[in-house]
Amino acid sequence: MRDKLAPDTSAHFHCVTFMLGGELYGIDIGCIREIIEFEGMTPVPMMPRFVRGIINLRGAVVPVIDLSIRFGRGQTQLLPTTCVAILSLPNSTGEEQEIGMLLDAVCEVLEIRSDAIEPAPTFGTHIRGDFIQGVVTIDQQFAILLDMHRALSIAELSAMAEAATEQQFSPEQGG
Repeated sequence: MRDKLAPDTSAHFHCVTFMLGGELYGIDIGCIREIIEFEGMTPVPMMPRFVRGIINLRGAVVPVIDLSIRFGRGQTQLLPTTCVAILSLPNSTGEEQEIGMLLDAVCEVLEIRSDAIEPAPTFGTHIRGDFIQGVVTIDQQFAILLDMHRALSIAELSAMAEAATEQQFSPEQGG
């Protein structure tokens, strides 16, 4: 009988990896409801730039976020490999809300040992540190594991949309 139990190295993180702006990312598979082909979207006026539009998903209106713009980069190019990940995230009242996320391409579903995940770097990632859950090496390439509850916080996105609307309707400051 052992005096001490060995640390549990059997815990795993299940994620979907995808490309965005030439970089590899991963997100918890539990956030994803489905991944669909990009077949166009309807732009919505007076929204922040990162809200690229809305889609009709089986009768439900789903906003589509351009994660590249959300990260402070340019707009995602719409290519034949572009797809939309439909995520289910809690809103400010705790109810689940569907939100779409533009991706350059989906790579694969992986099971990663939890002990293989390194902490988020403190600099050099080009995106907010609180959006990063960790970093892992996959086939000799770094993948940034995103915390989608923070990167696509419904409360924060709603506040930004409201601020953008107010800014467009505020009277100009004259001199």
